[in-house]
Amino acid sequence: MNSRVTDQRDCAAWLLTGQVMHERLRPRRHRFVYPVFFVRCNLARLASLERGWFGVNRWRPLSLHTRDHGPCDGSDLDTWMRAQLREAGLPADGEIFLQAFPRVFGYAFNPVSFWFCHDRDGALRALLAEVRNTFGARHSYLLSAPDGAPINAATELVCRKVLHVSPFCQVEGHYRFRVRETQQGSSVAIDYHDADGLLIRTAVGGRLRPLTFGAAFAALSRQPLLTVGVVARIHWQALRLALKRVPFYGKHPAPGRAADVPTQHRGAGNVPRAARPSSSIEEIQP
Repeated sequence: MNSRVTDQRDCAAWLLTGQVMHERLRPRRHRFVYPVFFVRCNLARLASLERGWFGVNRWRPLSLHTRDHGPCDGSDLDTWMRAQLREAGLPADGEIFLQAFPRVFGYAFNPVSFWFCHDRDGALRALLAEVRNTFGARHSYLLSAPDGAPINAATELVCRKVLHVSPFCQVEGHYRFRVRETQQGSSVAIDYHDADGLLIRTAVGGRLRPLTFGAAFAALSRQPLLTVGVVARIHWQALRLALKRVPFYGKHPAPGRAADVPTQHRGAGNVPRAARPSSSIEEIQP
């Protein structure tokens, strides 16, 4: 069975209403769960999404700005992503959906955005995880199944950690992603392993429904400060970790310990081929 929501063929945008769960296992256990909502947009059909309450590259109560994603230059995201897929030797002939926090009243911060890339038959063939930290850097991981097969709920997508995300973690080890999609909902689980093993579990998921005025108004009414709250909660949880005396590595941590973990994903990016790392899209400092 294809690992995508089959009804997406007929819908240009979806609203995912659910939760983010984050759990640190050591040296102190630390767990939190927050309600969130995302938009998931068909990149080839962005022009059709303009409404009085939702905009693309313009101010609206909810909006999606192309300069916030991909090359971050305002260019066409569908064209850019298909170029990355072709360069990585992956199918680039299906629909591509971007799932991200929308701008809410003009403001957004996305710790992670997901690009779901399908083939012409509707099977999920690649996942781009676009990660940002609060220090102004970002890094994207282009992931596919090791054997090139369609991605399903049993597929583990593995990549080496490259970007410094939290001052309470070193830059070492690897991530393991798992994607689960049904007609009712979607989830992405991310396990982070450092040199000592599993350290952090994260899961993002919820219910999918078409992005209509009613669905968007209900979500916005419940969480009018969604994106401001994302940043506030990041700093609140950092304070809680500090109070628990979790080791603090700062903004520029020393190199982490070596972890001989194979990388199962491909790389692409806007750098000369000779300089391109083989493991992931390059880090971009704005």
